[in-house]
Amino acid sequence: MKLECNLQRTLAKVNYRIHTDAIKENLFPKEITKQQASFIYASEADLLNVTLFGITAKEWRETNEDKKDNMRDYATLEQLVVLSNLESINALLREYPLNCVNRIILLYY
Repeated sequence: MKLECNLQRTLAKVNYRIHTDAIKENLFPKEITKQQASFIYASEADLLNVTLFGITAKEWRETNEDKKDNMRDYATLEQLVVLSNLESINALLREYPLNCVNRIILLYY
């Protein structure tokens, strides 16, 4: 079971760097605080959470107060594979002038 959990987390991280680099290159203004950067990363993560899970991380935490980890730690292997692919696709979509709603639509379908 421990190996399966490690595999799931590894799969979830496969495209994370590509995704965060695309966010940094396409969303960050020249001067930005750590707090502003953190908000941008969280917003982009929630865009993927809503696309895949139908809820934000905050909504998940509020309905799963008994769980100490985050929602991705409880995702199935299949969900983590899809999440990894969504991160890659979203990184590509960041290069186009699309708003969040349009990106969610493209990621969903």
